[in-house]
Amino acid sequence: MIDVTGQISAVERRIGDRTLPAGQARVLTIAQTYDAPVADVFDACTNAERIPRWFLPVSGDLSLGGRYQLEGNASGTVERCNPPHGFAATWEFGGEVSWIEVRLREAGPGRTRFELEHVAHVDDQRWAEYGPGAVGIGWDLALVGLASHFATDGTGVDPAAAADWMASEEGRRFVTESSTSWVRASIEAGTPTEQAQTAGTRVAAFYTGAPTP
Repeated sequence: MIDVTGQISAVERRIGDRTLPAGQARVLTIAQTYDAPVADVFDACTNAERIPRWFLPVSGDLSLGGRYQLEGNASGTVERCNPPHGFAATWEFGGEVSWIEVRLREAGPGRTRFELEHVAHVDDQRWAEYGPGAVGIGWDLALVGLASHFATDGTGVDPAAAADWMASEEGRRFVTESSTSWVRASIEAGTPTEQAQTAGTRVAAFYTGAPTP
């Protein structure tokens, strides 16, 4: 069983912006501290045999300059690698390119702070429609997978069980609470309250299969 409220509360979420050569970009940051040493967290995030145990099956070359493909999801190129403290890569999905960076640092004996930054060009219309939850909920689901990976014997997530959980009342509650948290982060970043809340309701409905408002 997943402690939904505990997991949601354990994660930090921030929204910012950055000027890139191609123009203004939005920056989503998500972070959590795990009871595992830095080297182990780095291995879990970069070892092709371990990534499917908490995230998605991956193929390709995970070394610097290599191309990767997450099954049914994004592909990209590994642009930087600084073992065991993190890496950066492009995130290519739906014909668009964005960027991710994972940073790891010691947070006490045997503990690691995991921080992921996702940078993307998102126009105002799409931001108003779905807000940060469009990708933020997905990253929340990834982090709960990683938390489960370190909390158990590391054998991995059963895809069928994960799908059942997503369709359960508990899974839907997790998505709803994740969306609410991203709405809060969006408002703190300056998004008008009504706009942020409307986008949050819409994206939560998308993830849970509820009628779109």
